[in-house]
Amino acid sequence: MTIRVAIYARYSSDLQSAASIEDQIRLCRERATREGWQIVGSYEDAATSGASLMRPGIQRLQQDARERRFDLVLSEALDRLSRNQADIANLYQNLAFTGVGITTLSEGRVDEMHIGLKGTMNALFLKDLAAKTHRGLRGRVEAGKSGGGNAYGYRVLRSLNEDGEVKRGDREINEQEAAVVRRIFRGYAEGQSPNQIADRLNCEGVPGPRSGKWDKSTIHGNPKRGTGVLNNAIYIGRLIWNRQAFVKDPRTGKRQARPNPEADWITTEVPDLRIIDQGLWEAVRARQEGRMLAHTEREAWERRKPRFLLTGLVKCGCCGGGFSTIGKDRFGCSNSRNKGKSVCDNRTGITRQDLEGRILSLLTDRLMDPELVKVFAAEYIAERNRLAATHTDDRADKEKELTKVIKDQDVLVNAILAGTPADRIKAKMEQLETRQRQLEKDLARSPAPASTVRIHPRMADTYHYRIRSLVAGLTEADHETEARNAIRSLIDKIVATPLPTKGKRHTLALTLHGDLAGILGLSLGADLLSEQQKTSCEQEVNQSVEFLVAGTGFEPVTFRL
Repeated sequence: MTIRVAIYARYSSDLQSAASIEDQIRLCRERATREGWQIVGSYEDAATSGASLMRPGIQRLQQDARERRFDLVLSEALDRLSRNQADIANLYQNLAFTGVGITTLSEGRVDEMHIGLKGTMNALFLKDLAAKTHRGLRGRVEAGKSGGGNAYGYRVLRSLNEDGEVKRGDREINEQEAAVVRRIFRGYAEGQSPNQIADRLNCEGVPGPRSGKWDKSTIHGNPKRGTGVLNNAIYIGRLIWNRQAFVKDPRTGKRQARPNPEADWITTEVPDLRIIDQGLWEAVRARQEGRMLAHTEREAWERRKPRFLLTGLVKCGCCGGGFSTIGKDRFGCSNSRNKGKSVCDNRTGITRQDLEGRILSLLTDRLMDPELVKVFAAEYIAERNRLAATHTDDRADKEKELTKVIKDQDVLVNAILAGTPADRIKAKMEQLETRQRQLEKDLARSPAPASTVRIHPRMADTYHYRIRSLVAGLTEADHETEARNAIRSLIDKIVATPLPTKGKRHTLALTLHGDLAGILGLSLGADLLSEQQKTSCEQEVNQSVEFLVAGTGFEPVTFRL
């Protein structure tokens, strides 16, 4: 039986280019041809670190492996798949469970010994690289140069040294921005709040950092971590580096900042970069100390706000910004509060109880109307039957064309071996290789025909039973988190738009945009299925969403109340 192979390629360094991907794929394709393997697809991640598996290419590869679309993963080297010791071991176990092996051009057939030895070596390489990078940055900071990034109020200087190389890390004061920095410090010392300062700057059209709008958090920041305009010691000619370290969360692959002990900070005096005089700096420090909460050492803005049922899902209908807590159990537009009325004049708030009550009522009573579900199910099943009749023929045509393309390449190779000048057939060979890659991607993405159709008219009944159970679960301590996450998965966003009432006050009209995939998944009980059944169900849900929105003209799930 012919072995079906999936090729994986990756590059991460700025010193590499996109051509590195093409080179890796070409070498792997040559190996597959020599072995007589059938290439069914290729997966790639460009300019992406190998220290995490949170990469789109490697995620698609794992998903297709679970669907048994290939028998072997072929890559240039094991570190192309991952440099993280735990990640490469986890990837190996997941692929082995699905019956998929790993072969690399450098290590050959990969087994547990390779995973242990090479995984350790790659992990040590990452650690050594991080240490060398940190050492190099420290040397630049101690020389009074930037350790990365740039602060508002300065411009980066670029010039060449005697050897013709670019000098990095030099900067000078930007007088236009420096005047804004002095204005912020004076305003705060005189009693203005960060919110008022941001509002006035935005009203006057003064560009903020990265040419964006000013926000109160940009100004007050976090005093303990030295973030925010008011806390950056560079403005008094003191460069402080290594305040914090970044640790990668193994669950998400995202970096999290951790403060370093003050003894580890690197401080260098750079008097030529001073913008704020010492007296004004001390006045700002004194006012910040006076605003410390009486019962805690933390500033008011440092307290972690509780996560409610709809946190992060509500958007302002005026500016598109998010809603956040503006008082005890009350939500309002973040842009209006943090950036001022010049950015958004929506000052209408809503209590958490009112917001959650209205949304839960809508989810329970108005979504998944049984009559509309019956119409959708009938249309969907008819469309699936029509597509099934053409799917097999289309895949067969592409497989036949791929076989012919590979044979045509072999003919050209034989012609070169027989003495035909390579430049005469180079263009044709490149054309065939491009077409081969396209066909392989098309076949890899082509879903296998499903043996059963889960979409059915009675799934509305399942939805209403499940949603009522979830709402009831919000009041049960043992099920609250699970119920909250399940309900949030049904919502894409909630748009809150102020409307005038008979008096001077406004009220908020709420528009719920439902998440079609989440709603259909709950209706089909996808979360209750086994892992293999869940994958198949999720694939059908995604197909039905595409059909619902694009194929039949149904509008996305949107309700106003």
